[in-house]
Amino acid sequence: MKEEIFPNQAQMVIEALLNPPKTYQNLSLIPTLKTPIYGVLRIRPITYDKSPKALKIRAAMLDFDEILEMVIFHPKPFHRALFPVDEVIYVYGVVQKRFGYEMIQPKVVKEFGKILPIFSKHKAKNTKILNQVHHLITRENLERLGFPQEMIDALWEVFYPTLDFVTFFEKNKAFPPASLEALKMLEVYWHLQKLKRKKIEFPAKFQCDGDHQPFVDSLPFALTQGQKQAIEQIALDLRQNIAARRVVMGDVGCGKTIVILASVMMAYPYKSILMVPTTILAHQIYSEAQKFLPDFVRIGLFVGDSKRQNFEEFDFVIGTQALLYQNEDLSDFALVMSDEQHRFGTMQRHTLEKLASKSGKKPHILQFSATPIPRTMAMLQSELIAHTLIQDTPFSKDISTQIIRNEDFTSLLRHIQAEIAQDHQIAIVYPLVEESERLDYMSLSQAQGFWMKHFEGVYSTNGGDKNKDEVLAEFRDRGSILLATTVIEVGISLPRLSTIVIVGAERMGFATLHQLRGRVSRNGLRGYCFLFTHQKQSQRLQEFAQTKSGFEIAELDLRYRKSGDLLEGKNQSGDEFVFFDPVCDLYVLQKAKELQIRISI
Repeated sequence: MKEEIFPNQAQMVIEALLNPPKTYQNLSLIPTLKTPIYGVLRIRPITYDKSPKALKIRAAMLDFDEILEMVIFHPKPFHRALFPVDEVIYVYGVVQKRFGYEMIQPKVVKEFGKILPIFSKHKAKNTKILNQVHHLITRENLERLGFPQEMIDALWEVFYPTLDFVTFFEKNKAFPPASLEALKMLEVYWHLQKLKRKKIEFPAKFQCDGDHQPFVDSLPFALTQGQKQAIEQIALDLRQNIAARRVVMGDVGCGKTIVILASVMMAYPYKSILMVPTTILAHQIYSEAQKFLPDFVRIGLFVGDSKRQNFEEFDFVIGTQALLYQNEDLSDFALVMSDEQHRFGTMQRHTLEKLASKSGKKPHILQFSATPIPRTMAMLQSELIAHTLIQDTPFSKDISTQIIRNEDFTSLLRHIQAEIAQDHQIAIVYPLVEESERLDYMSLSQAQGFWMKHFEGVYSTNGGDKNKDEVLAEFRDRGSILLATTVIEVGISLPRLSTIVIVGAERMGFATLHQLRGRVSRNGLRGYCFLFTHQKQSQRLQEFAQTKSGFEIAELDLRYRKSGDLLEGKNQSGDEFVFFDPVCDLYVLQKAKELQIRISI
């Protein structure tokens, strides 16, 4: 029976495996002169030719009956002493053939026949690391980890390389495919294991089994398959005695509000609370809740200017961050939700959760977002939090995206006039509120005069306006053109908005661009998105213009920004993995998750 490996020893072995050699020194005697080839040659120096910049040494290759020319650039006095004429010596390097066989910067070696893994340039340090590695990475230890034999064999070669292995490495400057995939799989497996250990489960305050089906049946429209699946998963979560933690992600306009309301009915007769980032979004969801929820569900709205009310009067509370400062007792709330959750800091979400916790028991937590993360990221994070992806929408979106520049402005004006004539609305998003010497784009304040001179019904707002929600609401009802910053990125529903123009589009991330584009065509209206840029060519914008799905946009974003630090949450982008590529290696992740089910260390 195979002896089990201790967890701390397993950790040391895995971390050693994930720090492979940087390169190799192939001290094997070169078996053939098929160039280029690394290794050791047995030679006898014949003549020298010294110049100020180089020392050239002609030598006989004793095993091949051929002449080798060795070149040492910037030679020192001791170099000639290393290569005495007519003595047999062994040199290490790469043999190449141009006019004849040559070796640049040869190294004299005392021993040969080995392949030495190189972890450090310092010989003493490399020897120490190599001894530690060989102590940890033994066949016995690898087999005790329980990994598949082909994975063990592929990892073994990285630290105990064969001649074929090193030949591939030297030629391609990379590990052979089998070894690289084994390293990727081990890296992801170990990452998932650490996430799993980090996950903490809490008992739920309430197990919720409210009947949501009458609510669904009462709706004047059919739910999409994605909405149905999300509702089923949430219903299963809320019935558990372990507090749920789930993120529900869907593309812009996928119908998350209905899923939120269905969740309220699952929790009923227990109470639910929803925090949203803006007042106008809070009013919007409050209006939807009043419209669709049964009359017996008491709904409360708490925003910055709300009159003093007690939470205990309501079954479903909707509000902005003002909820955090109401000093109310949330101990009888079973369900805590946040919409556009990425707009809140971790501490804000945690504060609401803490207010609703009681005696070590937690509320069920649901977070909603219209900014999808890639499927790979969802799978990587799944050890910490469950994910639901709503990948369809109630209305098929018909939005064309076009990159425009200064020379296209006249045709853009004609388009805007034609859309306004059809009682459609236009949004123009500027990168800055005020003029900037560092940015070669017109600001919102600079542009106002032109649009107000040539068009009626022009409204303007930015993130710093105290009355921005009132401006947006008035524009929705009566306006033609809205001049804004990215304040309109999240939440607001503008049913007549057909066109959005994004100025300086190349400065914005994919998620922001997609959120802004998602403001148009909310109810199946033909939509247009114009990306205005001074750049003559932009691969990023071209790829964005050709991609409509939010989930595919998220994959593009991942490719450009990488994954970030998922475990600690310190970095939102950047390279977290050394071997695993979240963009290309989804199949490796799937295999690693299968391995994790079978083997837990």
